[in-house]
Amino acid sequence: MPQMLLIVEPTGQRAERGRVAGEAVYQRMLDFTAELKETGLLLGTNSLGTAAKRYAKRGGDAQVWDGPFAEAKEMVGGYFLLDTEDPAVAMAWAERCPAAEWATVEIRGVGPCYM
Repeated sequence: MPQMLLIVEPTGQRAERGRVAGEAVYQRMLDFTAELKETGLLLGTNSLGTAAKRYAKRGGDAQVWDGPFAEAKEMVGGYFLLDTEDPAVAMAWAERCPAAEWATVEIRGVGPCYM
């Protein structure tokens, strides 16, 4: 099962950081991405935006909520999908990830929902 590094950051952090500091940390993440690509481990990566919608369907009734969601204290800001089944390899890369300095890097296996 591939391993995913989820970047979980406080909501509002991007706006508080400002553009100049934001571009600097983004460049660090691009450099980290380039390192992962060089190893051949990287299956996919992307930053996620702050705007969101939620959808649920229960008993035939659909509900849609527009974000941002005030009750949320953190958000998934992006991910790196790694071509490794070894959680220790994923942890080693999480330890190198610059985002660990301002966010949390969650390591999670990717696979069928029954596992």
